[in-house]
Amino acid sequence: MRVSVVTGGGGGMGLACAQQLAARGDGLVLNEIDSSRSKHAVETLRARGASVESVDGDVSHADVARALAAAASEMGAFGALVHTAGLSPTMADGRRILEVNLVGTELLLDAFQPLATAGSVAVCIASQAGHFGMTGATPEICALLDEPLARDLADRLEAAGVTLDPGTGYAMSKLGVIRAAVRLAPAWGARGARIVSLSPGIIETKMGTQEYEAQPVMATMVERTPLGRMGAAAEIASVVEFLCSDAASFITGTDLLVDGGSTGAMRALMPS
Repeated sequence: MRVSVVTGGGGGMGLACAQQLAARGDGLVLNEIDSSRSKHAVETLRARGASVESVDGDVSHADVARALAAAASEMGAFGALVHTAGLSPTMADGRRILEVNLVGTELLLDAFQPLATAGSVAVCIASQAGHFGMTGATPEICALLDEPLARDLADRLEAAGVTLDPGTGYAMSKLGVIRAAVRLAPAWGARGARIVSLSPGIIETKMGTQEYEAQPVMATMVERTPLGRMGAAAEIASVVEFLCSDAASFITGTDLLVDGGSTGAMRALMPS
């Protein structure tokens, strides 16, 4: 059985991705930090005939990443890691956001790389915020983001001039995820596997709505979006399903913006 692992699989984009992958016949291992969310998702998916297990816990802990990899290996052949779990700016301070979003991603990729074979893929959810973060990211900052498991990462970023407020911490964490897909592509490619990042714009999920209500600039972003609306979780899931399919077999080491065109529209408003 081909097995897909979905972090943050209890709701929002994660659950939408899990549903898409289950529909194509994949076995699933779900992860949530809140076990009640994963329990409900597992029950829903099993009711539709899917083969699903869950391994709950904080993805910024190495033992959770290893447990997810072990569960996938026990269920069948590793097909895909779809990493949607993360924190947004209203959910934690900048250091904690960096720890979950960037360090957690690196731990998961380290745990799953040994399982990767021809056809395996990792899809890591980044954000259009990572693209905005590129503007002020010096070569020194980028080099630090490329070493996410350094114990003093946050301290070194602050010493390099990064103010780790929640918004900046989020942007830096997602820029680090985008860079990780490029940095790790050769190692995954040596195993016949692929790794990509996917950067959503404003998506109408519980998390997305929470950020929209807390950050007035997001209303401007939606207004400036060429499609004139937020995205839907199912639209992200459809792209993830494509990236996990053989139809995307030559796509690796890159980021894909799925933002309705809002990143380009907002960049046009920024000082040159």
